[in-house]
Amino acid sequence: MQWLSSILLTLQVISSLLVIVLVLLQQGKGADMGAAFGSGSAGSVFGSAGAANFLSRATKWAAIIFFVTTGGLAWVAHHPAGLPIESGIMQGFTAPAKEAAPAGSAVPNVSGGNAVPSVPAAPSTGAAVPSAPSAGDASVPAAPAPTAPAPADKK
Repeated sequence: MQWLSSILLTLQVISSLLVIVLVLLQQGKGADMGAAFGSGSAGSVFGSAGAANFLSRATKWAAIIFFVTTGGLAWVAHHPAGLPIESGIMQGFTAPAKEAAPAGSAVPNVSGGNAVPSVPAAPSTGAAVPSAPSAGDASVPAAPAPTAPAPADKK
């Protein structure tokens, strides 16, 4: 697929330059680049009407080639070859085998059982835990209900 991308890119550059040149050579309504290069003269190589016909057809085909190569390059970019990428940072990397911790190690072996310790229970002192005040309690001031701001008058 790499060779196809190179060919399409070369064709696209050539066709884009060709479109630019052909558009500049065509005779416009005023004194354009086409008139400066002589494509507006009656005694040209293509004849009086032949130059406009030839240049417009050549421009059409150069534009068609440009758009086809653009689509081809987009397709090649989004459909890479089925081969794996052969170069990169992780090329040839193999994960090391897991080893058990030595007997006198500071790292505990947690191969079996639960690795997360359980939460200790709260101490029971026999004292009652104070509860949160209720909404009807007189010692708690009541919060005022929120209100919406008044709409502003438009002038």
